Amino acid sequence: MEQKLNLLTRCPLCGHTETETFLQSKDYSYSKEDFKIESCKSCGFKFTNPIPTEESIGNYYKSDIYISHNDSNKGLMNKVYKWVRKRAIKSKERIVSDLTSQKNILDIGCGTGDFLGFCKEHGWSTKGLEPDPGAREKCLSKGIDVANIDELHNPNFHKVNVITMWHVLEHVYHLQRDFKRMVDLLEDNGVMVIAVPNHISYDAKKYHEFWAAYDLPIHLYHFKPKDIELLAEQHHLKFERMIPMKWDAYYVSMLSESFKGRNKWLGLKTGFLSNMKAKNGEYSSQIYILRKK
Repeated sequence: MEQKLNLLTRCPLCGHTETETFLQSKDYSYSKEDFKIESCKSCGFKFTNPIPTEESIGNYYKSDIYISHNDSNKGLMNKVYKWVRKRAIKSKERIVSDLTSQKNILDIGCGTGDFLGFCKEHGWSTKGLEPDPGAREKCLSKGIDVANIDELHNPNFHKVNVITMWHVLEHVYHLQRDFKRMVDLLEDNGVMVIAVPNHISYDAKKYHEFWAAYDLPIHLYHFKPKDIELLAEQHHLKFERMIPMKWDAYYVSMLSESFKGRNKWLGLKTGFLSNMKAKNGEYSSQIYILRKK
């Protein structure tokens, strides 16, 4: 596949122009092409650079590993992932239910709609946005109200009380522009619930360039807690708290072992150690609760 790349000249988070190489890695899931992660010399934010063009990046989502788009039961890893996801969906709904009494939710990057379907069954007014047409079809087959991601910028889009992004923010091509629009769509005192990988976790440091949650090149940004705090501050959101996603350490570590050419089940030990060693803010993946002031 011929690379069509876009070179970023500024940090997507703070706008600073000076960067340095953080690590060299590759797309282990699909193309096997080489990519680079840079670090901003001002704020320390890590981001993939250069990145595929907006027109070509969809080609990199074709891996069977990308389960949230294909609903596949093929292979033991997929079965384990879906078992964990089913349990996690209940936990996610409990989290958002505790944050608001107004059950009106927008899930951005909703995949095949399982989370929204569960919310709908529990009395939520739901809406999903999803760029992948195959995933949207699966949503519609489940009775989920879903639209293309372009609808985010529809001026007639109704405001909501909760916006969720479950491992989506790291994929958003125009970070500052689209994040501002998401904030605009929140009602006053509304909440944004963001789950992203955390590159200061034990498993990230252990696997380094093989860490599956770098997921180059479709993960455009690589967050740590202070990055989310800065993003919230820039958009006048109150940073309320973080919640660990402990299952992610196991799944990511298993994939990372496979990327190293080793038995993926060795990752179970690393996932366990990552959770045991993690202090507040150091889990493999974390949920961030941000509230509109």
